[in-house]
This record gives sequence, C-alpha cells and structure tokens, in this order.
Amino acid sequence: MSEPAASFDDHLAREIIQSERVRMAILAGLLAALIAFYGLAYALSRVDDLLRFLTPAVFLYIIAVIALLLCYELALRHLIGDWLHRGKTVPGALRYLNAFIETSVPSILIYLVSREINPQYVLQSPLSVLYAVFIVLSTLRLDFRLSVFTGLIAAAEYVALSLSYLGGSGGAAAGTPFGAPPFYVAKGAMLLLAGLAAGFVAHQLKRRVGNAYRTLQERERVLSAFGQQVSPAIAEELLRAGPEIASRSHFVCIMFMDIRNFTPLVEKKLPGEIVAFQNVVFAEAVEVVNRNHGIINQFLGDGFMATFGAPVSGERDCANALAAARELVAGVRRLGKEGRIPPIEIGIGLHAGEAVSGNIGSALRKQYSITGNVVILASRIEQLNKEFGSQILVSREVLEAAGETAGETAGAAVQLGPVKVKGRDQPIELFRLA
Repeated sequence: MSEPAASFDDHLAREIIQSERVRMAILAGLLAALIAFYGLAYALSRVDDLLRFLTPAVFLYIIAVIALLLCYELALRHLIGDWLHRGKTVPGALRYLNAFIETSVPSILIYLVSREINPQYVLQSPLSVLYAVFIVLSTLRLDFRLSVFTGLIAAAEYVALSLSYLGGSGGAAAGTPFGAPPFYVAKGAMLLLAGLAAGFVAHQLKRRVGNAYRTLQERERVLSAFGQQVSPAIAEELLRAGPEIASRSHFVCIMFMDIRNFTPLVEKKLPGEIVAFQNVVFAEAVEVVNRNHGIINQFLGDGFMATFGAPVSGERDCANALAAARELVAGVRRLGKEGRIPPIEIGIGLHAGEAVSGNIGSALRKQYSITGNVVILASRIEQLNKEFGSQILVSREVLEAAGETAGETAGAAVQLGPVKVKGRDQPIELFRLA
C-alpha cells in the first residue's frame, strides 16, 4: 500500500501547485483590474472634487506597486509552471516567502500613500481591504498553515502601522475613536480570524479532495482485481449495487463454447503447457465476447459460458452473440494458422430466453450467476455439435431475435429441423452456422 500512497501524495502535490498557479492567475487579473480602476479614477479626479485625494504622487505610488506585483506574479507563475513541467517541486520556504511578499503589499501601499494623505483616512481606505483579498485567495494554496500565516502577517503589519501612525497623543486621530489602539487591534484580530477561517476552508478542501481521490483509487483497485475473476460488467454491477444484487429476469442469449477433443490433445502435455494453451484460446474468447457486448460468466476447463443481455441488456443481444460466435471460430482458426496453438476446432451452442440473474449462495460465499432453462438448453445445444459435426449450433429463438433466416448462401444458417435434446420432452428447432 506504500506505492499507492506515494502516488497519491505526488499527485496531490502537483494538484496543489496547479491550484497555486490558478491563484496567481486570478490575482494577476485582479491587479490588472485595479490598475484600470485607479487609472479611471485618476482621470475623473480632474473633474470630480470627491476624488481630489488621488494626487499625482498617490496615483504613482499605487500604480507602481500594483504593476510591480503584477509582473512578479506573472514571472513566478511562469517559473512554477516550468518547474512543474520538469517534474520539480516548489520549495516550502518559497511558498512562505511568496505569501509574505504578497501580504506585505497593502502595508507598503499604506506606508507610501500616508506620506501624502492623513494616515487616519488611509488606514480606513480600500487599501486595507487588500489584506482580505490575499487572505481569501490563500485558500487556493490548500494549506492550513499558509492561510493562517497570511492572516497573521496581515494582522501584525496592519496593527503595527496603525499604532505607529495613530498611537501617540499627537497623532492624526487624537481625540477621536479612531485614535484608540483597541480599534485597530480589534481590526487586526479580525484579519487573523479571517486567516484561520481561510485555513479551515483550505484544510477541508484538501481533505475532501484527498478522500475522493482515495475512494476512486480504491474503486479502481477493486475493479481491476475483481475484474480478473469475473467480467468487468459484473464487477461494475456488484460495486454499484453493493453486496446484495436483487434477482432480476432478463431476456438473454447464452453461449457455451467447448474445445473439441481437448483431453487427447493435452494428454501428453505438461500442466504449464496446458495452461498456456488455454490462456491463448481464452484470451481470444474474452476479446471477442467483450467486443460484442457480452460477458464471460465462468470458464469450464476446456470451455466457457457467456451471456449477452445481463447484467447490461441491449437491443441486439442475439445478433451480438451470433457475431461473437462467428468471430470466435475464425479467431481460433487464425491462431492455429499462426502456430500459436495446435489446429483445433471448437463447438458453440446458443440459445435465447428468459433467465434470472443475481447473487446466489450463502452469507459466506456468493456468486453472480445466470440461471434458468435457457442456460441448460444452451449447454445441451453445444454438446450436439459432436453429433452434427458442426462448430456453431443455434436455436430458432436466437436466429429470429437476431433477424436472420435460414438459406443456401455462404454463411447462412442451415436448418436441421426439430432435434431431440437431452432432458427435454419437446424437440427444439436448431440451425447450423458453421
């Protein structure tokens, strides 16, 4: 389990870096908007007395600092993107340094603008709101400590500037409520509280993303392991429905396949050779059946049982089964010509009808199964290939549901007439396809 955990940590680290780049892009967009806003405000200050505070020096300070931060964010975003492309990680110290630089920008602006305007007004101006912007965006870092660090820097710098400008009795706000230190300390405490709230949100986002990823990873692991034992379609059905799959009735087409003369064929082979031979044949069978929207329910030594129509049903189940049978005969013949297996023949029986699907067994051991007379008859039909010297036998139900008819053309079904089937009183009408 150490490798998946390491893989998850690496993946999450990369996603956090990507989130950091998104945060920088958002911040760059906000800074560009601020430049446009202050440029418009400066233009209007020439005709609107309410904007007279935006003197050329104040405008220059604001535009210069914001523009420098904008260039810094774009350059750092490009650098981090390059590191990410080369598989490198962002040093933790750099992330803290970047948080310090960004959060100090409002403090720098307050300091510079206070040289031109009464600090009492500057400390209450929109410039102080920039602290909150950086704190809110810190949640995209998905790091509780970084968000708290951002809130702490904002609170400490704002309180320090406030006490420095307004703390003395001769300060600009002396004799007013704004000159009382508790007023600014309380505002600093709110910034710190905002940092804690942002950190909590970041932690929750990170935790939920991690849980979702682990759940998906575990599902993929179970599906991969379980899918090696049963069809992926059955595995999906079991995972979706949980431990109890309600029995349901389906119209299905059942396929039984058997390797002819298997016992004498492998009589003198070693066990490893037998397994290798079976794996080649069954690999071809799995590919063919899956490609035609069927599932292999179980392997039966020298054959298998497959279902078309359960647990997922379509409108062409019988047609898909016929196509799979023909492809399987051609595929086994091709394997023999390529020398991958000895030249062999197979027998395939197909029958369609109502069947019941669901979990069968006890509380200790259950298996997804298809049951019903249709299964028994498909098995009996497959066994009749030995009697008729054929490779594919199908019932009338299959042929009619597939929309095919008997005929004399190559590849067409050949009618064999009513045939007595073991265990059934009434004969069943069969057709030979190969």
